Amino acid sequence: MALPWLLLLELLLYGSCFICGIITAASVTISQGSFDGTCMLYGSVRLNNSTISVLTHSSPSLCYFVSAISVCVAIFCFSLTLYWVYIACFDGEVKREKLWMNVTLGLSGVFLFFLLVTGCILKIGRDRLCDSVLHALSTITKCEAAQDEAWLSPISGSQFYSRLHSAEIAVWVNFFCWVIIAGLVLLQRKKGSEIQSEGEQPSVRSTNPSETEPFFNRPGRP
Repeated sequence: MALPWLLLLELLLYGSCFICGIITAASVTISQGSFDGTCMLYGSVRLNNSTISVLTHSSPSLCYFVSAISVCVAIFCFSLTLYWVYIACFDGEVKREKLWMNVTLGLSGVFLFFLLVTGCILKIGRDRLCDSVLHALSTITKCEAAQDEAWLSPISGSQFYSRLHSAEIAVWVNFFCWVIIAGLVLLQRKKGSEIQSEGEQPSVRSTNPSETEPFFNRPGRP
């Protein structure tokens, strides 16, 4: 059975959110690994004998939080997409209950909140790191230029800016996709309520024949 076009568009957005969540989690995890397991969000660097070394760094739990939120969103989107594909292919009847649409709206609000927090962490944390890089290296004017500089082993900063930038872009795309998803669910919820109200038949008051019988033509009682 074919899916309604609104639900199909919603599933396409779920697929986009899944991809964005994987990109964010992978980018942050790889970036953390290239800095020997340290989280460089809100971190700082210094120049040490023509090589860049880490001066301060954030707790690893900060990067774990960003990755965990992205993975949770990706798992939810993947599971929900599989569910509706299964319903369309094997069940045959695609019907969305109002209760589950309300649950989806509630989860949308939760995901939007955490994605907003995650996006702000990546944006501000990366900017703090870039400010420190530009302050330590007076010869460069852009943060991404530090990727070509020498970093103190075992640190590899060859792609630190690109990875954090990709993670941030993926989070904001994920955020705006969830805004659209919430709007689509609201629209489907409204259409479902309208269809249900139109399908309801007005109740017909049952009448007693004795009540409609003319008063003066009633047969006399024995």
